[in-house]
Amino acid sequence: MGLSQAETTQFESQGYLVKGRLLSEAALRPLIRALSGIVDEGARRLHGEGKLASPYAGEGFETRLAHIYKESEEAGEAVLAMIMGRGGGQFNGESMLELLRNTDLVDCVSDLIGPDIVGASAYRIRPKLPGHTRTEVPWHQDSGYFLPHCDRHLIVTCWIPLVDTTVENGCLHVIPGVHKGGVFRHYTGGHGGYLEIPGDELPENQPIPLEMKRGDVLFMTNLTPHASFVNHTGIVRWSIDLRYQSMDAPNNSEEDPETYTPERDPVTMACYPSEADFVIRDSNHPEREVTTPEAFRELRDRYHEAKPYNPGRGWTRLKDRKEA
Repeated sequence: MGLSQAETTQFESQGYLVKGRLLSEAALRPLIRALSGIVDEGARRLHGEGKLASPYAGEGFETRLAHIYKESEEAGEAVLAMIMGRGGGQFNGESMLELLRNTDLVDCVSDLIGPDIVGASAYRIRPKLPGHTRTEVPWHQDSGYFLPHCDRHLIVTCWIPLVDTTVENGCLHVIPGVHKGGVFRHYTGGHGGYLEIPGDELPENQPIPLEMKRGDVLFMTNLTPHASFVNHTGIVRWSIDLRYQSMDAPNNSEEDPETYTPERDPVTMACYPSEADFVIRDSNHPEREVTTPEAFRELRDRYHEAKPYNPGRGWTRLKDRKEA
């Protein structure tokens, strides 16, 4: 499918693009089924342990986790931990790899960064619960999390809603047209423990809420400021965000995690060395592509267990910020 010239131009000028109905229900169904299975496993276990009055088996994908959390915050947090462990990148099942390698999606990414593509390490699953302030994500740029020598590289974020998203249930907001200005100052210890750009340090451009349908995909640069706020509805706003970069951008796809030590020069490191990058497309050496769930799981688990060193960017803590 790919992107039209007009779509590519908008992405380059505004720093984002929403492509409607890019992913079919069939493409999303395996991941939704897998996530539903995790919720089901957790709910039944907690019910069996007497920590839930009901497993809420009659509830659907959009509501079951909300009912669990409404009855018991402790039980809800336990199920969230099953989904969002490792910062949200714990799930490494076959359905995740299938979506990461989805032809329609990757063809669009290829139009932005070229034919040889690495899956950037930090993909995330985000179930935004009703009224759950901890799943609000403050203003930031993805590059705030990456090492600074990667700022000049384009790392494409694909934000994919698994339910229809609205302002009321916590859709994404972006600030358009400021992505060519570099990385803004971020602070650690922001809302929910995330990095945060305080409101008085944001650019003056007006933020835009992006209401989307399931199957739409938002493409963003790593320098596009974005945020999402509280979910005021009764459903869970499920979404995932995937990231891709050119083979030319620093990555660890063929590196041992043990080589990431405090003694190593940070400019030789992958953009986000805490987790494993993986080859999606290699036109010259297709054998390097990660195509099986077994290889994907082994790679992700190996990096998680090794806990490679990540020097970070040295951002100041928000509570230590000096007011202008």
